[in-house]
Amino acid sequence: MENSEVKLSTENLCIQFGNKVTIKNINIYFPEKNITALIGPSGCGKTTLLRSFNRMHDLVPEAKVSGRVLMDGMNLYDSSLPVTSVRRRIGMVFQKPNPFPASIYDNIAYGLKINGTHKSELAGMIEQSLKESFLWQEVKDDLKKPAQRLSGGQQQRLCIARAIAVKPEVILMDEPCSALDPISTAKVEELMLELKKHYTILTVTHSMAQAQRIADKVAFMYMGDLIEHGDKTQVFQSPKENLTYRYISGNFG
Repeated sequence: MENSEVKLSTENLCIQFGNKVTIKNINIYFPEKNITALIGPSGCGKTTLLRSFNRMHDLVPEAKVSGRVLMDGMNLYDSSLPVTSVRRRIGMVFQKPNPFPASIYDNIAYGLKINGTHKSELAGMIEQSLKESFLWQEVKDDLKKPAQRLSGGQQQRLCIARAIAVKPEVILMDEPCSALDPISTAKVEELMLELKKHYTILTVTHSMAQAQRIADKVAFMYMGDLIEHGDKTQVFQSPKENLTYRYISGNFG
């Protein structure tokens, strides 16, 4: 694969919390404008790997990150690189919807204001992000409504709208559908497939069916190791590793 097609990558990435090593010497790349699903049993390191791209481990005093985490070839852990600039380019959507205790409008305006968006541009950018998140038609007449009054699925799409409002290049999603009903899950999956036209998406999922529906690439992790990484069809239909086969067959996890 040409380097220009690789958006994110790691080189010999190790992450530990205190004496516990949770990510073990991982080398992986993520193609631009693809959806990569991170799969594996609970506790295997999926979320730890995901959060390393957003430098969220900076917030954990006992966390130690070694190796390199790269975006467009640039080391995201370079000491001269402000973490705010990393998070401006790499958005995050969490497992449980976490709208701010504010209106729908203010939830999205918050990040835009922090990034210096002029007041005259706010309304248009908020409308655009809500349209891109398939939420505009449902809330356009209630933008002053408290965000926490939305349904769970609407709240998650609002959180996605909030993440993309500042025009990141990458969106990290940590089990974004795990707290949603099947109808809301279908809407979020449809949204993810649309968003990958413009963004590189990494998502953690415990659902093999979801990974098969939405992913381009799949990375299987086990006990902090990257066991297998490849095209979705290859991983699910002809896995190279016996451990991968056992996991996707439901023999453990």
